[in-house]
Amino acid sequence: MAMTLDQVLSGLRAAGEETRLRLLALCGRGELTVTELVSILGLSQPRVSRHLKVLCDSGLLERVREGAWVFYRLSHRGEAGALAQAVTDLLPDDDPALARDRERQGEIARARAEAAQAYFRANAAQWDALRRLHVDDAAVEQGLLEMLPPQSVTDLLDVGTGTGRVLTLYAPSIREGLGVDLSREMLAVARANLDAADAQNCRVRHGDMYALPCADRSHDAITLHQVLHFSEYPASVVRDCARVLRPGGRLVIVDLAPHELEDLREHHQHRRLGLRSEEVTEWCDDAGLILEQTRDLPGTPLTVRLWLARKPATDAPSSESTPIPRTEEPAA
Repeated sequence: MAMTLDQVLSGLRAAGEETRLRLLALCGRGELTVTELVSILGLSQPRVSRHLKVLCDSGLLERVREGAWVFYRLSHRGEAGALAQAVTDLLPDDDPALARDRERQGEIARARAEAAQAYFRANAAQWDALRRLHVDDAAVEQGLLEMLPPQSVTDLLDVGTGTGRVLTLYAPSIREGLGVDLSREMLAVARANLDAADAQNCRVRHGDMYALPCADRSHDAITLHQVLHFSEYPASVVRDCARVLRPGGRLVIVDLAPHELEDLREHHQHRRLGLRSEEVTEWCDDAGLILEQTRDLPGTPLTVRLWLARKPATDAPSSESTPIPRTEEPAA
């Protein structure tokens, strides 16, 4: 629905102040906390918070709480998002104040990257050990891109986003990407990677894969990349993905085929030793999804398997109902 004249005037009044224009420019380049914005602008926190409230009340900025932190970003939805983008597009790149702000924002991005690298160094051994067990990551990513071509995706949800790699793969082609993960440490890594890729159309959120922080029918594509073998209740995950998918939308599951490497359960927290195609089919059927394609990428000794499921163009009411209780039998 188009904005009313009063709403347009309200948005322009909210933007019509130097500090608020600087805030719009900064938040248009990536998600930032109040603390980071205070550091960049060199202003007091109460003053910055007042300006942020005005911009959020007008719809020009989005405010999202993540635990004790709150992130701000330029609105990308609806008429208010279009107005916010139009205002930032008018800002001159050579303005000295905006140039200084960009430089300080770059310093914050570099600090995020250094923290991410430290986290990778601390955990690299276990990740490298896992990668050596299956087909090369590049082959898996190519298989994903072939099964879910980027040009066919508008709004992507990546559940269990981890490092944000799937988002960076799709960012150049999609309108908007959202990554959800329960690990705050991994979200910090993902934000650093999105900064490095200049993926301004992608964001990440702290959230539970059993209760995704997304509205019904809000995305046309969802990816579950090496996620479900960690899940105690994978059917519930697939069902909530079906809730979030638009009619005709697609879900791609990338995971391990069944194997017998007990070490992955004992030392890497794998809840399931791979996924059987029969159980994936059952989860999709229960969620009202149609399994359309399966593809194997053999490795040594692990095989990566990809499943493509689609939500019917006219979805059944059951796929929009409350998530099913978690009553599945524990994995052996």
